[in-house]
Amino acid sequence: MKQIDESRLESDIQYRYEYLKEFIGFGSEEAEAIQALAPYLGPLVPQLVEQTYEKLLAFDATARHFLPRQHGYTGAQPLNLAELSATHPQIRFRKDHLMRYLMQLLGRAGDSKLVTYLDMAGKIHTPQAGNKDIHVPLIQMNALMGVLSDIVLQAIAGLPLDAETRWRGQRAFNKLLWIQNDLINRHYTNSAVVKD
Repeated sequence: MKQIDESRLESDIQYRYEYLKEFIGFGSEEAEAIQALAPYLGPLVPQLVEQTYEKLLAFDATARHFLPRQHGYTGAQPLNLAELSATHPQIRFRKDHLMRYLMQLLGRAGDSKLVTYLDMAGKIHTPQAGNKDIHVPLIQMNALMGVLSDIVLQAIAGLPLDAETRWRGQRAFNKLLWIQNDLINRHYTNSAVVKD
């Protein structure tokens, strides 16, 4: 039985990431499976982002988090939910971020520095990074990850690849998104000692 230093899981992000990778089974084969999808899934990323934002903007509980000024955005700010649409400049700014995020997952699945990127993706939705006025509740982050996972896995299922390649890609992406979900959740727990 492998011994795990559970207190270190809370204080050492790399140790946590390596533990999750090993436990979930996300290794070089999974990274390669994701990267093999890139030429097919990459061109679909704008469509995946549109689907994700269609869902996010369909509920006030998720849409309201796009009203505060987003970190790095300098354009016109929506004043209320009625002004918020899929074409609002601040939403287009956020869509660009999600596109870059998905492209990072496709291109850097095996990169040793991916952990820092994934962890920041969790942190940026809390007052710990970016805009101090932005605090997306954990339930909304979990809802986002659930819908994003479904959208991505559906897209992979429709790729013009053999069934085994699609299945390996779906499993690999699912594992990566579960790692991401943990690195989001850690910024919401009272026990987390975030030293990064």
